[in-house]
This record gives sequence, C-alpha cells and structure tokens, in this order.
Amino acid sequence: MTSICHIELDDANLPPPTPEIEQERKVAMYDLIEDNTFALPQRGDRDMPEGPYRVGLSIREKRLVFDIKTKDEDPAAEFHLSLSPFRQVVKDYWAICESYFDAVKNMPPSQIETIDMARRGIHNEGARILEERLDGKAEIDNDTARRLFTLICVLHFGG
Repeated sequence: MTSICHIELDDANLPPPTPEIEQERKVAMYDLIEDNTFALPQRGDRDMPEGPYRVGLSIREKRLVFDIKTKDEDPAAEFHLSLSPFRQVVKDYWAICESYFDAVKNMPPSQIETIDMARRGIHNEGARILEERLDGKAEIDNDTARRLFTLICVLHFGG
C-alpha cells in the first residue's frame, strides 16, 4: 500500500473557521500525514501512478472533488463525489461536536464521555460512507477514512 504525503483543502470560499473547527482540521491533517493508507487501484489496462500522493480536497458545484497528484505533482487521478450521501451525517457530526465542545467546558467527565461516544459513532458512519463512495477509486483504511471525513466536514461546514 502507499500513502498521502501532502493534503490541501480548498477552503478559500468558506467563512473563517471557529477555533474548535480549526483545531479539528489541524489534528486531522497532522494525523493523516503521520499515518495513512491511500492507493489508486488499477483501472482496466491503465497503469495508475504510484504514490505517495498529494491530495487536494475541494467542493465544486456541490460535489466533493479529490484531486490526486504524485509526489512530484504530476496528475494521477481526479474524482468527484456527490455530497448528498454525506449531508445528514455531516450535519449530525457538527451538531454532536457543538454539544461536545460545550460539554468539555461545563459538564462532568461521565457526561463528556457519553457525548464523545456518540460523536465517535457518527464519525465512524461518515468514514464508512466515504469508504463506500471511494470503492474502486481509492483504497483507504478506516483510520484514513475517519481523518478524511473530518476534513470533508471542515469543507462542508461552509458549504
């Protein structure tokens, strides 16, 4: 398997993130680069360039766009995914994140843990949807899917 060596979010048209969202983004990007699995499967008789890859994520025309380049910045692949399958889970994720951020400030550890378990469950659902949507386009592991889902949430927050 190969990996992502650089990740870039096109967030130029998004409102400025809250400190909590900015922290989520930084942690996801750092964790993703530190440990991930990302490979482009062969498509028919077309040889796919080998990684590591530079991945650009953006939202264009209500679609999630993965712009994949080689380490040397040569084009490797580009795929567009409908945002529809992600809309509800992203909305649920941000709602539970707001509850979690508030809980950390005001609630006892047992209540924070309960909210965090719910947050992780929704996060896992988002990662599962992403893995399904990338089937046949990119091979990723669960941790990579979770981190990419966080970044999709950051992009979707302003969309």
